Amino acid sequence: MSVQVGQKAPGFKMQGIFKNEIRDIHLEDYAGKWAVLFFYPGDFTFVCPTEVTEFSEKNDDFAELDAQVLGVSVDSVYAHKAWIRDLGELRYPLLSDITKAVSRDYGVLIEDKGISLRGAFIIDPEGMLRYLVVHDLNIGRSVDEILRVLKALQTGEMCPVEWRPGKATLGKA
Repeated sequence: MSVQVGQKAPGFKMQGIFKNEIRDIHLEDYAGKWAVLFFYPGDFTFVCPTEVTEFSEKNDDFAELDAQVLGVSVDSVYAHKAWIRDLGELRYPLLSDITKAVSRDYGVLIEDKGISLRGAFIIDPEGMLRYLVVHDLNIGRSVDEILRVLKALQTGEMCPVEWRPGKATLGKA
């Protein structure tokens, strides 16, 4: 299954780790708020820790926008737990897509490598996919750009190129 902006985001249930506790996490747990779901290739790699820690550093910015950040890789929750010891505590859950089903549902799984591309998805409070971006394995994404897009989506209006909060929008969509 491949997802498209404007469609219902695929639901999921994955084990995750947050504050050193392993628990089941469902997309439905965040109904009524924005969700920022990002996939990364794997724990203990080179580019991934830069993104994972940047999302953690900017977590308060997402929380102020009523958005929950969720990181996902195909690693086990036990690998996540070990990696977090190296990275330091994260301010959002890391989820384990060990079956690769969710990566497949979101269209980011590289089947022959068994890992996910760097995909980021913004899901609105009604569960609709509003934004997606997918990067090459070697290129980290911009967390600030994801925040900018989330803020633009929350205006409910059309926003021109390089729109920033405080700048004029183009009016109602």
